[in-house]
Amino acid sequence: MTNALLQLSARDLVKGLRSGDYRAADVMAACLARIEACEPAIRAWAWLDRDKAMSEAARADARRAGGAEPGPLHGLPVGVKDIIDTADMPTQYGTPIHRGRQPAADATVVARLRSAGAIILGKTVTSEHAVFVAGPTRNPHDTARTPGGSSSGSAAAVAAGMVPVALSTQTNGSTIRPASFCGVVGYKPSLGLLPRTGILKQSSVLDHPGVIARNAADAAFVVEAIGGEEIGDEQSLGASAAGLTEAALRDEPPPRLAFVRGPYWQRADPQACAALEAFVAGVGTPVEIVDLPAAFDDAAQILGVIMDAGIAQAYHEDFARARAGMAEVLVRIIERGQGLAATALLDALAARDQLRRSFDALAAPYDAILTLAAPGVAPLVSEGTGDPIFATTWTLIGAPAITLPLLTGAAGLPLGVQLVGGTRRDARLLRAAAWLERGRGSGLHDGRPGNGKRGDVFCASWS
Repeated sequence: MTNALLQLSARDLVKGLRSGDYRAADVMAACLARIEACEPAIRAWAWLDRDKAMSEAARADARRAGGAEPGPLHGLPVGVKDIIDTADMPTQYGTPIHRGRQPAADATVVARLRSAGAIILGKTVTSEHAVFVAGPTRNPHDTARTPGGSSSGSAAAVAAGMVPVALSTQTNGSTIRPASFCGVVGYKPSLGLLPRTGILKQSSVLDHPGVIARNAADAAFVVEAIGGEEIGDEQSLGASAAGLTEAALRDEPPPRLAFVRGPYWQRADPQACAALEAFVAGVGTPVEIVDLPAAFDDAAQILGVIMDAGIAQAYHEDFARARAGMAEVLVRIIERGQGLAATALLDALAARDQLRRSFDALAAPYDAILTLAAPGVAPLVSEGTGDPIFATTWTLIGAPAITLPLLTGAAGLPLGVQLVGGTRRDARLLRAAAWLERGRGSGLHDGRPGNGKRGDVFCASWS
């Protein structure tokens, strides 16, 4: 029964938990047993309190048994990236500068999870200050390889079956890239659909909370429960996330799809390019080939200016008091940001807005644009956390994006297909993503280590 519980989707788990077919304590015990087996090799968690997790699960069971109406996420274990505040757990940003930091309040997304009945299992590892410095986490498909960054722990924990869902964030490629590397689903909603209060800030126009899950409908299910307007966030869309799960479960009609190579295609591994092109050719519905306008060639440079300026502003206190404790790559980013002229930032923001308008016009006829999620499979740990370039453009313009583990790349490792939608068109995007999942038998990689030919050498069998 334990392993059977771990194999259920988040939606099926919650359905059984709400009906009383499953007990939250049994689900939590299954997750903790899996963590016990896998964590020594994977190191996905920055903070765990097993007794507290079991106590929360027992309380959820008691509330339901006592007649309380179960919430929409009743009893669902969730991992939370360690840059998202939790009032009852440390939030340390992956850096010794903030070791022992204890927030006074939950981030809005965490408060909404709890209100919906979810149980916060623990905090997942992040890259230091959520930038390019790798944490200790390893890829469950091959522990010599990176899980990606900066949502490394969230992606690895879901891929290894430790938790069905985890929160992530993305300011460049920090949800899409690790999800692709780890063979799971990573969903970055439109900018402003998920609230951001209580999340480490890097850039107001680039910071996107997200979700790592095992399928598109599960990602939609969680975002629907916690999304919607947040007063005080200037980027908030002012709309609810209702209807996302229903959209993901709709079968007909087939989506309208386009394929974009984009300006950074030459940075991808040839095997990854060939795999995606073969996938597009066999999708089963017409896929139009679309070229982005030449202005998109500058997307990485534009994002770099905005991100450098944002990080310099957001981290100026840490820089002033603890520069010696910062990684050199972060110091360089802050120094670049401090050296930017105001006109350079304003020009970058104006260029970003123009690209956003241009893409929305281009994407309007389609439910989703298909492209690579990453340049290839997860690199070795010694080579860093991987290139985020195939997420950069879509983060810059605030478009919704999701990666599906539908391809196999070099060494039999997972490789994601990224789908991108017009801004604020999350429902259309999720319907297209789930349609592709169903058509491909939920993908060649479903998050189970061993599909990448490496096997579960470090922990007990998944099934």
